[in-house]
Amino acid sequence: MSAPLLIPLAALWGVLTGALVARPGYRLAVEPGEPWRAACPAGHPLAPGATGWVGTGRCADCAAPLSPAAARTPLVLTSVTAAVCAALAAAVGARPELAVWLAVAPLAVLLAAVDAAVQRLPDVLTLPLAALVAAGLGAAALAPGAGGDWTRALLGGAVLGGVYFVLFLVNPRGMGFGDVKLAVPIGVALGWYGWSTVLLGTFTGFLLAACYGLTLVALGRAGRRTAVPFGPFMALGALAGLLLGGLAA
Repeated sequence: MSAPLLIPLAALWGVLTGALVARPGYRLAVEPGEPWRAACPAGHPLAPGATGWVGTGRCADCAAPLSPAAARTPLVLTSVTAAVCAALAAAVGARPELAVWLAVAPLAVLLAAVDAAVQRLPDVLTLPLAALVAAGLGAAALAPGAGGDWTRALLGGAVLGGVYFVLFLVNPRGMGFGDVKLAVPIGVALGWYGWSTVLLGTFTGFLLAACYGLTLVALGRAGRRTAVPFGPFMALGALAGLLLGGLAA
């Protein structure tokens, strides 16, 4: 498939899947120990079972927006997902791993939105994401034209997860265990393109988080010990690594 056609199709995929991110993001954006939200902001109950998780970002009864506080409106999540998918298609092209990146992009946006809202990375998202990335890249490695290595990808996940686990043990107040779990699928994805990509994506995430924290301190909106949600910056670093890795592959 030609790049001029691939990019708008990827953006359309991002629009369709991004429109479904707001509802689960709203329901999952709760403090640890609290049950997932079961009603809209106005108090109308959401449908039980899977139907209460899949749908548009508005309540069917009152049209109230269902979106994590950090995203403000469902349109933000849809736009971000579409932009991420289009950028990945432009960088990776028609190689088989693009299908994996497009499949996990909505989940990554969802995780980042929830963490930005309540500083929490739910296991119900991080663990399936790790399995999806590993299995998807395993299938991509069997297809002709793959731009990476599956064995190295799995090693990347183990190494990056181990690094984050050590950081968690050293400073559990600065590094949550959810970050450790998210590091595994990110390490797998970055490791697909090489160790330099793992280093680049990891460093970018830490750099962006540091710049954000220093900016808050400079503006007087946070102190030196204020906790900062790290998941969004991990996702941004991973995106930067995948874009550059895809271009170089």
